[in-house]
Amino acid sequence: GGGGGGDLQEMRARPLAERRVDMHGFCNPSEFQRSPYLSARGNIANIFRGSTEEGYKAYHADKYDEDKNPNGIINFGTSENKLCFDLMSKRLTQTDMNLMEPPLLQYPDWKGHMFLREEVARFLTYYCKAPAPLKAENVIVLNGCGSLFSALATVLCDPGEAVLIATPFYGGITQSVFLYGNVKLVYAYLDSKITGTSTRPFQLTVEKLEKALQDARAEGVTVRALILLNPQNPLGDIYSLSELRDYLEFAKRHELHVIVDEIYMLSVFDESATFHSVLGMDRLPDPQRTHVMWGISKDFAVSGIRFGTLYTENQDVANAVASLCYFHGVCGPVQHKVAQLLRDRDWINQVYLRANHARLKAAHTYVTDELKTLGVPFLNRNAGFFVWIDFRKYLRTGTFEEEMLLWRRFLDNKVLLSCGKAFECSEPGWFRIIFADKTHRLQLGMQRIRKVLEEREQEILAEEKEQPCQSDQDGKADSTVIFVSRHQEPTCAGSSNLGDLIGLLQQQMRSSDWLQKNTAEQFA
Repeated sequence: GGGGGGDLQEMRARPLAERRVDMHGFCNPSEFQRSPYLSARGNIANIFRGSTEEGYKAYHADKYDEDKNPNGIINFGTSENKLCFDLMSKRLTQTDMNLMEPPLLQYPDWKGHMFLREEVARFLTYYCKAPAPLKAENVIVLNGCGSLFSALATVLCDPGEAVLIATPFYGGITQSVFLYGNVKLVYAYLDSKITGTSTRPFQLTVEKLEKALQDARAEGVTVRALILLNPQNPLGDIYSLSELRDYLEFAKRHELHVIVDEIYMLSVFDESATFHSVLGMDRLPDPQRTHVMWGISKDFAVSGIRFGTLYTENQDVANAVASLCYFHGVCGPVQHKVAQLLRDRDWINQVYLRANHARLKAAHTYVTDELKTLGVPFLNRNAGFFVWIDFRKYLRTGTFEEEMLLWRRFLDNKVLLSCGKAFECSEPGWFRIIFADKTHRLQLGMQRIRKVLEEREQEILAEEKEQPCQSDQDGKADSTVIFVSRHQEPTCAGSSNLGDLIGLLQQQMRSSDWLQKNTAEQFA
């Protein structure tokens, strides 16, 4: 069907082992020459970097600048908040930020300076609405949540084991768990159809988790953990307390660890939506296997300051992760600045969050109003910096190759988006747009998007006159439901082959012996 539903059924019916290589047909890894200077692992890391960075090469070589480069590329691909530089630069340059004492210039406890861990515990107790004060001894500080995913995957799984995650999801996690830990992801595929017990598109249910887990186990894959993103990237979904409890009970039944990434926790910008942190639950089903992550990159609009934090009651996990903190530490002076920031609750509540939420809401309203005018369906949510958009009607045959061509068309017209394939979406035609940007860039970027879509519409009409195609209409009728329903990342790479290569790598890395099979010699 036009929505890719038929392809999906077929894909699900085939075993994982076959799916891992289903990209071979239209991918050409031979463009990447094996380096004689690198190990097999090094070659794979090198290819990973080449494929994921390629999409940004075009952007960095031709960045939009209002004065110097007005015809440059506008970046709606990277999930960053560009609305609060004025507030953050002012707060971070106040005099209390500039303390310099001997301990800040010496080796710290690798879990983080105790003054910062105490501040993080107080901060999370307050904003996560914890029923009892959280403890500083359960806090670990690292240089960002990517490092945390990497460290947790390494200490919770052995090489070749797996972590369960629902798709679509933020694709950077694939690299984070694989590059050091050689841990793969097992997918619970969500789709836009509202069937069975689901009440909204792309709804995560325990049934879908059970099915993905059983499928993996049937093929001999050991699954050690479940990753939950809440608020969810790219969907913007916020899980209800009962949903969270269901997911955690599922994990407990199967003795799975749960890694809960709450990085967008304070970026819920509408009063109608309520965020529930796992740390705010009265009783965790399995506290020793529940690990919560947060960081300042998103909620405080400072993705250039590398700071992430883990909260876990399991001291074995904490100590194992702390061993890896040696490689992922946060420098002393930054630890001081972050502690000062987190303790300034009056400023956070009265100044920063008020302004940030109002700006996010205004930007979201602008982009979604434009999409409504264009008649484009989307998920209308109230969290994060992104809108998950349904461009399926601009694909004639509903394939990922066509999705990639549309992504290229946007880039050729100087606007960078992220396509669904980058999030392992099971349906071709979904795109993510970042709206947390200044008005003039939003206006110009949306103009460029409109131009591409109008051209594409004309082409499809012309093609249909020449050669009517029935499948184009399948699966489109229900998309209006999404329109009214009320939640540095790899975008697709810079060319069709590169985009396909990301897919190929991500598929193959699910195979536990992939690294062993693909020696440096075979890579040639």
